[in-house]
Amino acid sequence: MRPMLGPVLLLLPLGFLIALPVTTVLVRLGHRAGALDSAGSVGHVKTLRSIPNIGGIAIAAATLGPLLAGLAMLTFAGDSIADLPIVGPSLASHAARLGSERTTWWLIVLGGLVLHVTGVLDDRRPLGPWTKFGIQLAVAAGVVIAADLRLVTALDRFGPMGTATSAVVTVVWIVAVCNAINFLDNMDGLAGGVAAIAAAVFLAATILNGQWFVAAAFALLCGGLLGFLTLNVPPARIFMGDGGSLLVGWMLAALTVRTTFVDPNDPAFALGTAWYGVLMPLVVLAVPMYDLVSVSLLRIVQGRSPLVGDQQHLSHRLVWLGLSKRASVVVIWALTAATGVGGIVLGSLAPWQAVMVGAQTGCILFVLGLLEAGARRRLQAAAEAEKAG
Repeated sequence: MRPMLGPVLLLLPLGFLIALPVTTVLVRLGHRAGALDSAGSVGHVKTLRSIPNIGGIAIAAATLGPLLAGLAMLTFAGDSIADLPIVGPSLASHAARLGSERTTWWLIVLGGLVLHVTGVLDDRRPLGPWTKFGIQLAVAAGVVIAADLRLVTALDRFGPMGTATSAVVTVVWIVAVCNAINFLDNMDGLAGGVAAIAAAVFLAATILNGQWFVAAAFALLCGGLLGFLTLNVPPARIFMGDGGSLLVGWMLAALTVRTTFVDPNDPAFALGTAWYGVLMPLVVLAVPMYDLVSVSLLRIVQGRSPLVGDQQHLSHRLVWLGLSKRASVVVIWALTAATGVGGIVLGSLAPWQAVMVGAQTGCILFVLGLLEAGARRRLQAAAEAEKAG
């Protein structure tokens, strides 16, 4: 098993070395072609900047490019794959096992490609929030059904109803994560940094449990995001756009579904045997999911569509507290790392320890909520004072 560690880790710098030069070229190309930050759908509140928003192409090149090349090689080389000089017998033994999962991986990659193209098109000419949502839902449902890609497969013991429930939960998870990363893409370096941290945590988890194919995909994603971030951290020279955020959300969601986080039948399983280990992705992605839920509720309370963007995200609300935009981004990065570190060991903990990890995550989100409520009261008081004056 361990001979695969080196090749998987090499994919991390490979993703970086693909994304960095492509991102650099896209900065120049974006300015020349006028592919700059756009207003988005009707009602979307944002401050436009003369910065290209096609950086998602670099992330796609670094992530989907090598995956497509590997799948094509596996598909067309067949049994002769061990004879290829870049593969060798040790890797070929694992590649042979991947053959049985080839269809699933093709569907994951093609699903990511569809959402990437959807996002790129939307960045140039808005498709509308409900159209994008419908495409996400259709792609997620299609892949879940065609590839039998499901969370909580333990529900299968309850028959067709359990299987259907598992499929619905999986579709909801995929669409939620896609939108969480899309919503988080509202400040320089924010979505890319959070996603890179989450991908690194999931990479460590899949290495620990020996899921080398999933680990390879996470390594490419993490490396690609780091390469993109070199030109996206404040002050950004390029944005990932919807073409990047939808793809990144899809990959994080689909790959976590593909990951085994707990195995109650194997006492030696690295990530543990406790059932609550399946909650690891929710803990790792707690901060972006908090932003998704909180900003959606705010919009609904205000009588607005939860899918139409504004300036009320977690990052903006931290700025209301007096933080600079850069500090707000760093705080959210740090909080994501804090929940991620707790999440990676969840399934191996005793019940009382798992409760502590859950309490830690809950306290982080609770404190954020209290701080934000105070900020909103201050803003409302200032607005009322201005009207009265």
